[in-house]
Amino acid sequence: MRLSCKVAAALLCLGSLLLLYLLAGSAAAPPRPPPAPSAPARPAVPPARRQPRLSRSPPRRNPAGGRLVSARKPGEQKHSKEPSSLQCMHLAVVACGDRLEETLIMLKSALLFSNRRLCFHIFAEDSLKPEFEKKLKEWPSSYTKKFEYNIYPITFSVGNAQEWKKLFKPCAAQRLFLPVILKDVDSLLYVDTDVLFLRPIDDIWHILTEFNSTQLAAMAPEHEIPKIGWYSRFARHPYYGTTGVNSGVMLMNLTRIRNTQFKNSMIPSGLTWEEMLYPLYQKYKNYITWGDQDLLNIIFYFNPECLYVFPCQWNYRPDHCMYGSNCKGAEEEGVSILHGNRGVYHDDKQPTFKALYEVIRDFPFEDNLFQSLYYPLQSKFLDTVHTLCGRIPQVFLKQ
Repeated sequence: MRLSCKVAAALLCLGSLLLLYLLAGSAAAPPRPPPAPSAPARPAVPPARRQPRLSRSPPRRNPAGGRLVSARKPGEQKHSKEPSSLQCMHLAVVACGDRLEETLIMLKSALLFSNRRLCFHIFAEDSLKPEFEKKLKEWPSSYTKKFEYNIYPITFSVGNAQEWKKLFKPCAAQRLFLPVILKDVDSLLYVDTDVLFLRPIDDIWHILTEFNSTQLAAMAPEHEIPKIGWYSRFARHPYYGTTGVNSGVMLMNLTRIRNTQFKNSMIPSGLTWEEMLYPLYQKYKNYITWGDQDLLNIIFYFNPECLYVFPCQWNYRPDHCMYGSNCKGAEEEGVSILHGNRGVYHDDKQPTFKALYEVIRDFPFEDNLFQSLYYPLQSKFLDTVHTLCGRIPQVFLKQ
């Protein structure tokens, strides 16, 4: 009896030790995860809140347009200081004769679509100055606070002033002297009075950051098809590229223009911009048709490395649709800047261009853009489908 009790006590002790061992081992092991449910266990993180992966060389953010700009290669010079969001975009125009209304409508279109502050540089005859001041003051304060302006007299620093003033359009040669007059302005966009902005100036202003180390101006080709282009058929003087360039919309880095020695056909050495203008005019004045635009074509013929050529949608003219659509950029992205040369805003030869001008002219500043501009424009375009330009209304409405 005593032996059986002793055996039972021994077995009980061994069982207790085994139980303690198992409990200790279970506490040391990591807990097993629960089986995965059929639905996702955690909600997906919204895309806007996901953190991007960091790269070794993150791209720089362009303050002008908020886009990412690739880092420059080592040793590559940057053309111009990227415009700060705190700085204004400079817009220059020359108005003489009956160009008051056109100029005001152009400035209005610039304000309607731009995101950043604008600085207007208006070169005008003395008789137009009070008219500009009166009209600009009538605009609502919600828009006048978005821009500042200066009005300058028509002046030419070299040569015969009357000769320059009568070159091609009234006072158009003034644009040649912008680098000389606006000494405190680094870069600007020059446009003719018959231009309308259909997209923010911010977008074309961004092109300044794309210039390489030698480029100091940017223009669009005069034509897309050499066989029907004016320069390729009729020019009696040198011109840029295969079709020449149109100067109705021109980006200019004035600092670089002022500091460059230009190759020319007059002397073996280089000349500054101001030194070159009048001798160049004297040499070619009997061979040029389009005045200052021809002189610019001659300058960039001898200095092609100085010019950046932007696509035709930034200077869209009747020539791009009146012979059939030939501006691929506008077909793909829409017209960015409309240039109504040939007087098409004021006659019935190109009713599509006239419709755009009239809708922007009549648009009340503080109205809704879609209701008071876009919808009336669509309605007017229905009356232009019988014309070649009117058959492609989508290029004017894609913006």
